[in-house]
Amino acid sequence: MPPQAYFGVSAIFHYLGPSFAVLLFAHVGVLGVAWLRIAGAAAVFAVWRRPWRLIGRMRPARLGVLVALGVVLAVMNTVFYLACARIPLSTVGAIEFLGTVLLAAVGVRNGRNLLALALAVGGVAMLAEIRFVDAPLGFAFAFANCALFVVYVILGHRIANTGAGLNGIDQLGAAMLVAAIAVTPYGLGGATRAFTHPSWLLAGIGVGVCSSVIPYVTDQLAMARLRRATFALMLSILPATATVIGLVVLAQRPTIEDLAGIALITAGVALHQEPARKESP
Repeated sequence: MPPQAYFGVSAIFHYLGPSFAVLLFAHVGVLGVAWLRIAGAAAVFAVWRRPWRLIGRMRPARLGVLVALGVVLAVMNTVFYLACARIPLSTVGAIEFLGTVLLAAVGVRNGRNLLALALAVGGVAMLAEIRFVDAPLGFAFAFANCALFVVYVILGHRIANTGAGLNGIDQLGAAMLVAAIAVTPYGLGGATRAFTHPSWLLAGIGVGVCSSVIPYVTDQLAMARLRRATFALMLSILPATATVIGLVVLAQRPTIEDLAGIALITAGVALHQEPARKESP
């Protein structure tokens, strides 16, 4: 499959899972849902990939990267949910992309890609429609998520291109186990309510699969085949995905500005040209 196809799957599930999580907030609470998401995903990776087998094969520096990625995943997913509980999903998605603009700008090499970046940024600006006075705390959490998302892209791209026989998905599984440990002190207490309601527990595990297994695995498959700047630019489609899913799942109706922003983002991603990779000798 082409890397764009993997990214398309990631773009859909990146906000489909969180939209289900928003519906679960009323029963379990934000921090509890964050724990269910991360712990559920960690359990799936543990059974599927058995990532602890990597420990004996990795140098301390590489293990440090996995620990850092795990902590970032724990905090990023938590502040993302805290933002979604206060402001629309489409706005959180728009802010989430802003940091990756810098990553995309670093990789701009020609006028066509510069125009593509400008169109994508313009579309995100229209989607954001930022009004800080409405929910200042929600925007604070959204911008914290934005910064952490940039770190996730950098670290995720690094493990996807490790080489030396180390599989990126196995490393992701190990990082998710670290994330589960990191989120437990502040998230487990809120999740205990779900232990007596099997339907809530299954829903939380489903959120984990939709939010932290499918999109992160397909991210790895795309990152291994795309330059980091190209992947960062393609992330600009996420606010459009968030707008559509927010409408379908959460009945958050887009405005004319939202639709115009989606059109600009789509045009920018379509215009972008992946630089040719040099052939290995």
